[in-house]
Amino acid sequence: MNEILVLSTADTLSLAQEIASALVEAREAACVNIVPGIRSIYRWEGKVCNEGEFLIIIKSTSEKFEAVRARIRLLHTYQVPEVIALPITNGDADFLAWVRSSLQEAG
Repeated sequence: MNEILVLSTADTLSLAQEIASALVEAREAACVNIVPGIRSIYRWEGKVCNEGEFLIIIKSTSEKFEAVRARIRLLHTYQVPEVIALPITNGDADFLAWVRSSLQEAG
């Protein structure tokens, strides 16, 4: 498996927590960090927006990416939510093994 970080944002803490919980419960993410207090400045529908958001950092694998993307799209309130995957090129072997094991079905 190829471990990845998936980045997304949410406009409310409750939405970020809902997405995080759903991903971990479905074993699509091993862990999700929610970082409060970020600012996003972007262009939407011809206007420059400046909004407070919550950064969602998802630890998963490339094999689970489509499931992660689909769940975020399902739960998100944004018309076009951010869903960006970054490969983890190096990391602590024990931590990466834990990520992989956390995504396996219980049994």
